[in-house]
Amino acid sequence: MPGRHGAGGGGAEPGRIAGDRTVASNRRARHDYAIEETFEAGMVLSGPEVKSLRSGRATLSDAYARVSPDGTAVWIENLHIPPYEMADNRGYDPKRARKLLLHRDQIGRLIGKTAERGLTLVPLRIYFTRGLAKMELGLGRGKRLYEKRQAIAEREHRREIERSFGARRGR
Repeated sequence: MPGRHGAGGGGAEPGRIAGDRTVASNRRARHDYAIEETFEAGMVLSGPEVKSLRSGRATLSDAYARVSPDGTAVWIENLHIPPYEMADNRGYDPKRARKLLLHRDQIGRLIGKTAERGLTLVPLRIYFTRGLAKMELGLGRGKRLYEKRQAIAEREHRREIERSFGARRGR
């Protein structure tokens, strides 16, 4: 039985709701970090920022998330949302800190997990679902160089096997 709002059909990624539209993704994050857990967070944005996101313009490459020192909020730093051309951009800072909306118990869990050695909050992607801008955050541990090399070798090996099976079928 399909889930709410048309999930389960389509041909999109498994586990994704059919109405999600990805604006920006941090492809480097899954290479540099072993993601242990993911969270969905809302974003506090101004109107022109939302319009800029809807046009598919955002950069997650240098972005990172942090929990505020008092433990009440999560902030995304260095997320670059360029100014919307049709809006008044006086005093607009494209890399300002933006608040992420999470439940209090989720923030509490994040405080506990990030206090562990080596766990970091990494933004994975920005997307729209049912008209709202959301961010997928990953709780990840930094990979060492040899782990990255091992992952690349595994991926190459899988591709080689698929190629040989494809050649055998007569593609």
